[in-house]
Amino acid sequence: MNELSAIETCGTESGLYRPVSIGSVTLPGNIFLAPVAGYSDRSFRSICVDWGADFTYTEMVSSEAYVRNSVKTEKLIARTHNERRYAVQIFGANPDFMAETAVRIIERYHPECIDINAGCPMPKITKTGAGSALMRKPEKLYAVVKAVTEAVGKTEAVKRTAVPVTVKIRSGWSQAELTWKEAAAAAVDAGAVALTIHPRTCAQCYSGTADWDILAQLVQMMRGRIPVFGSGDLFSPQAAYDMLSSTKCAGVMFARGAMGNPFIFRQTRELLQTGTYSKITPADKIGTAKKELMLLCEEVGEHVACREMRKRFAAYTKGIAGGAKLREQLVQASSIQDYERILENYFVSGAAADR
Repeated sequence: MNELSAIETCGTESGLYRPVSIGSVTLPGNIFLAPVAGYSDRSFRSICVDWGADFTYTEMVSSEAYVRNSVKTEKLIARTHNERRYAVQIFGANPDFMAETAVRIIERYHPECIDINAGCPMPKITKTGAGSALMRKPEKLYAVVKAVTEAVGKTEAVKRTAVPVTVKIRSGWSQAELTWKEAAAAAVDAGAVALTIHPRTCAQCYSGTADWDILAQLVQMMRGRIPVFGSGDLFSPQAAYDMLSSTKCAGVMFARGAMGNPFIFRQTRELLQTGTYSKITPADKIGTAKKELMLLCEEVGEHVACREMRKRFAAYTKGIAGGAKLREQLVQASSIQDYERILENYFVSGAAADR
């Protein structure tokens, strides 16, 4: 355990960190890694589990690509070695494709949950009628969720243990179309056993601020019928504490706040349980980034992994002494040997010393 932070950000709050049930699945805690396109691959999810994530979600999987047996899509789904519990998120607008995808994934990979994406704001997703586009058509969202829940309920795998279906939504398409109430009701009526909301509109994308009041209203609307999880503007342990205490949501889901910062899971748990959290050193950050690099090399090969890790090392090294100069070198790295040489020079130079 690292040295405790000298600043106590809040007092101990009994009960904010707690087990949570999603249908038939009981999780030991309520601090999750969100599905993040281009980021929450097996290597990063494994790192987040190491640092205390209670539940992890894959990158979103295209149902159309999966039905067509896309090799690239298959690589998004497999459980990593230390994921005792994880969810696979799928997206699409065709109920039949979504149902087939969910069944095939359950039978092959046995995830604890299937999550349906009704929140992605990216145009390449919404133009197909998927992601946040489903917020404009609650009846279509109902059809998708219903098809998935019914298909999942008939699989051989769930005859032994039911696999819950959950849904992630946004607050709506735009401020003029705030349809979160209708979408939430449609999803739950169709069989979803948990909801996550990122309370921004599709039009906002990631700009402005997330409206946590909408999250609190959704919690009240559900009245304990199902758990509601919150996402949006969670960039620190304190933000997670504030969301849990102010909205009464069942758990928090870190997305952008975990990029280059998987330490946020352990720190948040510490804050919720003790009122303080541990300091993360430059050695922690760089050592963890190196581990992620090696895991990613095993997954996709050294050439691809080293190029991908340039942006991830940039995120890991934000805020450390000498970080700007270090990043200038890391963005040129093309091999494991390059990374090792650059990082060794960084430590030898003394730049990594704690400030």
